[in-house]
Amino acid sequence: MTQEGLPMADALQQATTLAGALPFLRRYAGDTIVVKYGGHAMGNPELAETFGKDIALLKLVGINPVVVHGGGPQINQMLERLQVKSSFVDGLRVTDASAIDIIEMVLCGSVNKQVATLINEAGALAVGISGKDGGLVRASKLERKVKNPATGKLETVDLGFVGEPDEINPQVLYALSGSGLIPVIAPVAGGHHGETFNVNADTVAGAIAGAVHASRLLMLTDVPGVLDEKGKLIPELTAEEARKGIESGMISGGMIPKVETCLKAVQAGARAAVIVNGKVPHACLLELFTQSGSGTLIRGENAGRR
Repeated sequence: MTQEGLPMADALQQATTLAGALPFLRRYAGDTIVVKYGGHAMGNPELAETFGKDIALLKLVGINPVVVHGGGPQINQMLERLQVKSSFVDGLRVTDASAIDIIEMVLCGSVNKQVATLINEAGALAVGISGKDGGLVRASKLERKVKNPATGKLETVDLGFVGEPDEINPQVLYALSGSGLIPVIAPVAGGHHGETFNVNADTVAGAIAGAVHASRLLMLTDVPGVLDEKGKLIPELTAEEARKGIESGMISGGMIPKVETCLKAVQAGARAAVIVNGKVPHACLLELFTQSGSGTLIRGENAGRR
């Protein structure tokens, strides 16, 4: 037995695990890791607590994590409570003037602070901000065209205050990370004329990862990653292989926008992006600190392998 009463075999296993992580700690030391947090991992209290500990650990071992969170279920609950109707087009919430105020309140208020608190309680220092703070994310109105079933023609649909990022100013992130803080970002952005835009959290995370040249963009989802035609997980894809997968139909449905976000991130400067199963405890640590990783890694030209 050890002095703390831990069986020696368990203590040795812990020491072996820590020693095995050394090459990965050296690889990512001082690097920026952008994590998109949402889905089942965000709604499960145990997984949420584990996530907070994992992000705190990354900071404490010399890595600079940046967290971008979603909040769709929480927004739905508040809209229903206030009896504000909501609709979707291609998975995007149509956001009118009344809805954007509620969305900003929920994302930048309760949800943002809850995520930051998870990390603070784990022993690190997290600061909740939004894309509007420090001019971090500038967005323009997102346009979508959908086919009119009656005419068969594409028609522009007004999504209201839904935006897409077109400018990222990462100086506020560098300032926070350099001061020992972890930025936790709500996906609400300012427009070029004083507007407020609701922006998809995946899109914000990808744009930020590209702008800060992140070593990894970790996209926590509710699925294991990209699957092949037989339903088997594909551990790694080059950017070209990912594009061909979309063209061939192997990558389909809701996985397409996630893969496209990863492709944009690596094209903009991120070294690699990984679609990770957020329902697995310690998913971030499994991806970063093990040889096999977790999920599907999409590599940029200079990423190298896991």
